[in-house]
Amino acid sequence: MIRVLLADDEAMIRAGVRAVLSASPDIEVVAEAADGREAVDLTLKHRPDVTLLDIRMPRLDGLQAAAELRRTAPDSAVVMLTTFSEDEYITQALSSGVSGFLLKSGDPRELIAGVQAVAGGAAFLSPRIAQRVIARLSGGQLSKAATARGRVEELTAREREVLALLGGGLSNAEIAAKLYLVEGTVKAYVSAILSRLSLKNRVQAAILAYEAGLVE
Repeated sequence: MIRVLLADDEAMIRAGVRAVLSASPDIEVVAEAADGREAVDLTLKHRPDVTLLDIRMPRLDGLQAAAELRRTAPDSAVVMLTTFSEDEYITQALSSGVSGFLLKSGDPRELIAGVQAVAGGAAFLSPRIAQRVIARLSGGQLSKAATARGRVEELTAREREVLALLGGGLSNAEIAAKLYLVEGTVKAYVSAILSRLSLKNRVQAAILAYEAGLVE
């Protein structure tokens, strides 16, 4: 039997997913959680083969729960089950080390196939998700954006603000006026940003800010 833990903050959704999974004779739902923190706790308690996580949940969202489970329960495969298919969520979920990404609006057979696949050690993406990933990766946009976002996460919140304005083409004086700082402080921030991110100049910093989605 494939032992599954199901986490979603909506009881009706949990009931529907449980009903779909129960149609497969080789799948058993061993526990249900109403939020991300409970999902982590119950996964550690029951050690299911597969943990199904909604992305938007209280206390701990699905992405945070997935990242924690990759550290604390690596033997339990994690699958994101959500109504949201934006690239932002796809990138974050895959970066968290999840084994699958499924849409609630997909065919129920996809859900069963996805659980069976990841339980067997494979990865599984909803066909619509896979299409988006392939399209973006073919142009290098998804991986480039994910890399850029990972780099800027090293910065403080204030440094990211400065980087965003720098990426928008503002001078040190203009950034200072925007953030109510003295120009010398902004200059120090810019120098720190270039140093921490191993960038040669403001042009490279502006490109990184754009790739990371800090500016339009």
